[in-house]
Amino acid sequence: MASLALDRLVYLGVGAALTLAGPAWADNLPDNGQTRDPSHNLGELVVQGRRVSEASAAIGRDQTSNTISITREALLSAPAGVSGLKMLEGLPGFNVQANDALGLYEFGNSVSVRAFNFQQIGFVLDGAPMGRSDQFGGSPIFRYVENENLGIVTASQGAGDVSLPSYASLGPIVQYNTIRPAKDFGVTTTLSAASDDLRRGFVRLDTGQVGPVSAYVSYSDFSADLWRGPGDIRRQHAEAKVLYEADNGATLDLGLIWNDYFDYDAPAISKAQYAGTAGDIFGRSGRDFAYLGTVPDLPETVAGVRYSNSAHNQFYKQAVNSRTDVLYRLSGSLPLGANARLEATAYYEDKEGYGVSPEAYATSLTNHNAQRAVWTDLVAPRGLQYGLSTVEGERQGLTARAVFELANHTLTGGFWIEQDDFHRTQGRFNQENGDPDGQPLLNEQVHRQRDFTSTRKTTQLFLKDEIDLLDGRLKLDLGVKALDVDYEISGYRNHADYINRRQPTLGRTWKDNLLPHVGVLYNLSPGEQVFASYAENLALPRGADDVFALASPTASTPEAETSENWEVGFRTSRPRFNAAVALYRTVFNNRLQSYAVTVPGSTTTESFFQNVGQVEARGVEFSGLWKPEGLSDKVYFNLNASYNQVEFKDDLPNFVPVTGAALPISGNTVPDSPEWVIQGGVTFEPVSWVVANLSVRHIGERFSNFTNTERLDANTLVNAYVDFGGSDWSAGPLRDLQLRLNVDNLFDEAYLGTITSTVNTNATFRPGPARTFQVSLTAAF
Repeated sequence: MASLALDRLVYLGVGAALTLAGPAWADNLPDNGQTRDPSHNLGELVVQGRRVSEASAAIGRDQTSNTISITREALLSAPAGVSGLKMLEGLPGFNVQANDALGLYEFGNSVSVRAFNFQQIGFVLDGAPMGRSDQFGGSPIFRYVENENLGIVTASQGAGDVSLPSYASLGPIVQYNTIRPAKDFGVTTTLSAASDDLRRGFVRLDTGQVGPVSAYVSYSDFSADLWRGPGDIRRQHAEAKVLYEADNGATLDLGLIWNDYFDYDAPAISKAQYAGTAGDIFGRSGRDFAYLGTVPDLPETVAGVRYSNSAHNQFYKQAVNSRTDVLYRLSGSLPLGANARLEATAYYEDKEGYGVSPEAYATSLTNHNAQRAVWTDLVAPRGLQYGLSTVEGERQGLTARAVFELANHTLTGGFWIEQDDFHRTQGRFNQENGDPDGQPLLNEQVHRQRDFTSTRKTTQLFLKDEIDLLDGRLKLDLGVKALDVDYEISGYRNHADYINRRQPTLGRTWKDNLLPHVGVLYNLSPGEQVFASYAENLALPRGADDVFALASPTASTPEAETSENWEVGFRTSRPRFNAAVALYRTVFNNRLQSYAVTVPGSTTTESFFQNVGQVEARGVEFSGLWKPEGLSDKVYFNLNASYNQVEFKDDLPNFVPVTGAALPISGNTVPDSPEWVIQGGVTFEPVSWVVANLSVRHIGERFSNFTNTERLDANTLVNAYVDFGGSDWSAGPLRDLQLRLNVDNLFDEAYLGTITSTVNTNATFRPGPARTFQVSLTAAF
């Protein structure tokens, strides 16, 4: 880690030298609650209301692709502490599943949109890319955002800007932008309490404008019991921002984020376990199916080994996760006369953490016996094994661009470079007396699993020309990017590497020097627009560490996943109505999947990741807002809806052992891809100090495996909130008093949410959370 300190300083120094300033996009950020329109053609408020966004955000006005935003007003209406992923469920087409009402349990979250899942979406925070989204060792966005500090979240579902940095995106890009520091000194605090003994406190101190400098620092502390089973979730989170604004328009923006997280796990279960037909020896069933709060009294399965019964792995202390992440960011913009500017963002991320999972005595004994002839320091298992995995890593990068306005052209060109270094270990250790609740004996290693490092080096070049024609009625976006991702893994990747005493170095470079983006926008009238776009993308193979850790050193490496995205759409912006509708077609090539394949010349099978063909998605997305006449201007309605068909276009090659026959799946629906995702709501503002909302979210039925032999029924959830108070409420030194009550899953519907999909077997699922109440009190002074 220390060896990279100099590189870190170089990145930050180059960023400062290039920019002397904060990001140009900082001018588009909300000023502590006042949403600003980021488009060059400012649109008026289409519908008046305290939960209504400007047309540029509500329907993506003036964008050449379908681009919809969640504004600060909506973010602050959500339950306090909601995760950065759960925020996306208010966008058309996003199928968001979460293990808890706030979406904070990290391994219980899933997202899909069009043909893509969470790991194929690009995430950018204040100009800094989030890297890979793997929960184990990655940089998932939910560790780096706090909804009280966010100004706007903007998603392009199929054709993100070529200038945005990401090696994960196959089309979708989501940008999170934080607020500016306030111009006046003040303190804002929110205290929240909720079901499951949830307690959360948030406080932000704004320094106000002091000459050219303004800043804020915030801290939150969260804890809650798991809603099913024993254990809890704990999170501490701090953010700081310092903004310098020079008289010549240059700005410098320094950001810091620190996140410390710990949770106990909750199990994924089968439909049979959910229904109570799996013959669970502990009698568990339904959505409350959970790990055990005490060590069960079970018979031995191996004579003389007290905890040899594999069912001892159901004790909750054997499944935990802990992460600490820090992100530093330095952004800037430097004007070069009236028609040009330089922009850059340098960033450095440091992460560490661990996870614990159990291993049964029989499994540990088999693995121990296979390794002990090679590794004489190993100790025989005593009972249930303590499976400890550790992660640590550093990620650092720089993205920079130059922007020139020449006549009717806006030219943007630049680059992005990044290096991501990651180290992972995994081993199985004895516990005192083999007891699942015993003290881990880290000096008694039973067998070894992993000890490897991996490195990702990324270079992206981009060039874009935005052309205004016909007196501004016609806009063309012509862009191209070149992406080069170099991957390498070295060390002990798996159990077999330890047996063979090998530490192979494997890797590959994936690149494409011509990834185009073409967009067109035409203004039919002052309120109506048509748009269309086409984009090609390449992405680092999902879960590259798993891809290369599973395969033998001689296995062929997979091709990069690629995509082609087409869109055409229409927008309208009226005094009482706005809406956007988009038709799309996405072709996703070289999908990765792991399954067993027969080793040539033998009857032995080996599981590893390989490219399995093409996926195609096509559908329509709608987003709209309506405030009808005749309701005293106190009621308005919103609706986001999508119809999406996602199909495999090829069979799985070499699937059947020995014969090598293919598994027929062509024409089947991709798992976890509902045809219908609909969210609608009604907002009622009876008086100036009350806002009430009722929303309904419908997720259509979903298949859970490639062969489409198992499916989940559709589910419909109802949520509600009511806000009292606002900027006119005060009490002594306290101002902006607001009391908010949120209710999630109002009618307490029981359902299965997140899917862990399979190829041709039954999948596992995470039950959706029960009805949850939260009350929050916000005040400023």
